[in-house]
Amino acid sequence: MSSNEILHSFSSNLFWDADISMMSMDASSGYIIQRVLEYGQMNDWRLINQYYGLDKIVEECKKMRTLDPVCLAFITTISNTKEEDYRCYHFRQSFPTPWNS
Repeated sequence: MSSNEILHSFSSNLFWDADISMMSMDASSGYIIQRVLEYGQMNDWRLINQYYGLDKIVEECKKMRTLDPVCLAFITTISNTKEEDYRCYHFRQSFPTPWNS
């Protein structure tokens, strides 16, 4: 399956705000992987796993500044890696303190 066919096989809700015809599976790999992990369905996961492979997905996830905690738990469990190895683990957004506390 070519990269163009894979892009058009993703769920329609993943890239509602982007022009798929301008995207490339290789140039936009981090963006595509993050969207699939956070909003995709199991078929979308199978597509990126088939195209990139688990090693490439883990490598891209380790560079991400933000990643949903459930997605982080999923990728660390499936790849048998530690959460501490991921950039998003160290850049968690702090909770703001209430105004009058």
